[in-house]
Amino acid sequence: MNCAKMLSSPGETTTGAGRTTGSRRVQGLGRKLVAISLFGILAVPAGASEQDIAFLAAREAFQKGRIEKLDSLAAGLADHPLYPYVAYWQLRSRLNQTPEGEVQAFLTRYGDALAAQQLRTDWLKQLGERQEWATLEREIQGVALDDPELVCYLLRARLARVDLTALLEARALWFQGVTQPQSCAPLFERMMAGGQITEEDIWGRIRLALEAGNVTPAKSLGGYLDPAKRIAGKQLDAVARNAQRYLERRPLPLKTRAERELAMFATWRVAQSLPAVAATGLEKFENALSTEERGYVWGQVAMAGAQRHRPEALDWFKRAAETGLSDKQLAWRTRTGLRLADWATVLSSIEAMSAAEQQHVVWRYWKARALAAQGRSAEADALRGQLAQEQHFYGHLASEELGNASTELPPLTEPSPQVVDEVARVPGIERALKLYELGLRYEGAVEWRWTTRAWGDQDLLAAAEVAHRAGWYERAIDTAERTQRAHNYTLRFPTPYREVVSNYTQQLALDEAWVYGLVRQESRFVVDARSTAGAQGLMQLMPGTARHVARRLGLPGPVRHHVTSVDTNINLGTYHLRDLLDSLDEQATLATAAYNAGLSRTRTWRAQQPLEGAIYVETIPFTETRDYVRKVMSNTMYYSRLVGQQFVGLKQRLGVIAPRPLDNE
Repeated sequence: MNCAKMLSSPGETTTGAGRTTGSRRVQGLGRKLVAISLFGILAVPAGASEQDIAFLAAREAFQKGRIEKLDSLAAGLADHPLYPYVAYWQLRSRLNQTPEGEVQAFLTRYGDALAAQQLRTDWLKQLGERQEWATLEREIQGVALDDPELVCYLLRARLARVDLTALLEARALWFQGVTQPQSCAPLFERMMAGGQITEEDIWGRIRLALEAGNVTPAKSLGGYLDPAKRIAGKQLDAVARNAQRYLERRPLPLKTRAERELAMFATWRVAQSLPAVAATGLEKFENALSTEERGYVWGQVAMAGAQRHRPEALDWFKRAAETGLSDKQLAWRTRTGLRLADWATVLSSIEAMSAAEQQHVVWRYWKARALAAQGRSAEADALRGQLAQEQHFYGHLASEELGNASTELPPLTEPSPQVVDEVARVPGIERALKLYELGLRYEGAVEWRWTTRAWGDQDLLAAAEVAHRAGWYERAIDTAERTQRAHNYTLRFPTPYREVVSNYTQQLALDEAWVYGLVRQESRFVVDARSTAGAQGLMQLMPGTARHVARRLGLPGPVRHHVTSVDTNINLGTYHLRDLLDSLDEQATLATAAYNAGLSRTRTWRAQQPLEGAIYVETIPFTETRDYVRKVMSNTMYYSRLVGQQFVGLKQRLGVIAPRPLDNE
């Protein structure tokens, strides 16, 4: 396959290097723009060309609404590889005054390029806002509808030609716990007028919003109810601030639907931190609730109790069972059964889930374990056999349980040098690499993912190789992970900075494969990675942690740029990891959880009896941490083979978690 030929956008021609050609070059901008960058107005990477500097200036002009400046800079960027973005910014800045013919010309010229798709989305939303339904329906063909605003416009277009099935599809948009785009409001109003959304549906969505902690949308949704039936906004705010105080009111008002919903919301809020207190309080007023209301609120209390590892949660789930449990609640009933070694509850909970939920890999694995525990070995092994063919945490466990764990990785598929060269010349790949080179990593990743979205295994592996050669490891990993049959684990699990990592892991007697597994999960090897919480560098160290570890090592307080240097970050991060391991009985599973969620939480999540490592991981209350530990430990299995270690199974690595110390009771 000639990727460069087949994946170029219509209207784009490529030079020998594969870049889009144009007719004009930057003239007279170099000294001026370099001077601007020196004063910090533009963040310009070292080695950027004059055209690159002009492109960054054009981007800044668009973001700040300086369209005249954007237009003046655009004139000299026609042969820059990122020119489609410049042309998009120009057209986007005046889209509401642009004739359809000019929009169509842009879409034709840039075809399948990301910039064209961005313009198409913007234009479709304007068509919807102007209610130009016929044009919208014609132009939206083939567009991926993952944008709720566009979905609602399309449904309204269908409704305009009296396609009433649009109202049935719109119901799914109603049952969300977040505020929907304004484009959806006319649909909802029409549905209410026609009885497709009932008062019960309104209360159902209010519950979803409150369960998500979204009090403001819940108050807004109350506007759809008769004023006499609404929960007062001030009362909702008061419960959100101090739910326990509200529940202690005597007598607790429970006559109206609004009063009962407020009491149930308060009970749910208390249950998040004090489930036993919430359960005791609920027992005092549950008789004033309907059967449905009683089942609903007991389900909420039971799930909160399960997440706090309360053994009473199973009894609370029983009180809710008469009205049915959601998949999320059944998941936590399953986890409670795991901690109590109650395999009958594990199996019955999984089998009560929806058909789609039961197909998730996590429940297929635990169903196999429950079947095996009940002596149904043939059924269990059939499920394990399927899982063992899959490349993930549960696949490793299932393979070991069948006695089929391999000490070697499957043969690696090497991308063809010819295809690698072709992929490197694809305009979308060139644009992505240029964005990355200019420090616009997020924008580059979006361009890259768009360009490769429908590629097959061989082209994905070639693209991963292109990214790896550029040092763009997170793109190499993401791209190589998407293959279906042909795999290359050196691209999925790269080992950059090997000398530095090996040095510190040897000094501290740490498992090099484990450290690599953790770094891959933390930063995907982005040296200057910075999280929204402020964690920095390859091992994502929080500033306070970095300062604390530096003091213990006798190092001067590291300044920000030192924390993100490879040597300093690995030095501090591995020392911190060693400290966690020493504090947690040399148990890698616990230390991994602690690296993500903190030492005290990790200790609290222990049981009162020894717990299989896989069950400890499965019952971590935080979804992020649970997923993090699974991935780090699974990564470790691959890295152990890639760095030449003696094989150690995942079950052995997970170990058995010792009981919670008495001083943590």
